Amino acid sequence: MNPVRIVALALCACLLSACQAPYFAKAVNAAPSIAAQPTALVPQAPAFVPRVERLESLTATGYAVISVQNHRNPAQQRLLAIRAAKLDAYRSLTEQVYGVRLDANATVADMVVQNDTFRTRVEGVIFGATLVSITPSGDDTYETTLSLDNAIVLDLRALYLLQTVGKAPK
Repeated sequence: MNPVRIVALALCACLLSACQAPYFAKAVNAAPSIAAQPTALVPQAPAFVPRVERLESLTATGYAVISVQNHRNPAQQRLLAIRAAKLDAYRSLTEQVYGVRLDANATVADMVVQNDTFRTRVEGVIFGATLVSITPSGDDTYETTLSLDNAIVLDLRALYLLQTVGKAPK
């Protein structure tokens, strides 16, 4: 078996085994409510404090290459690279706040891996990020750093949980 595939499968197994459910449980309201809300989210004491809650803020850095930007004017290429680096930093913040969805598929025939594919996806809303720096990195790259306050991170996660509870099948 190819050593690269073995490492990829081991990495996939580690990532998938680290998944946990959120630290919230559904509880039925003790008294009937006029708002007709049958369940509410009740925080439970976590066994440990997540990394996000221990930090004052999250930071993310994005990179973009100037020469690959689709424009003939060098000044416009620099501006497009700055924009792309900023979007890459936002993607990194989104990964830290909401996590990454990983889909993996492996095809095995005669006990040999024939095809091994991975697909990742990140989706979320980020607001309130602060632009820390935009700096050229080398001759052909821009680096952009964003910061997101921990209070905003907790707000974003709470909004996400409310949104996902609202979409749950009845």
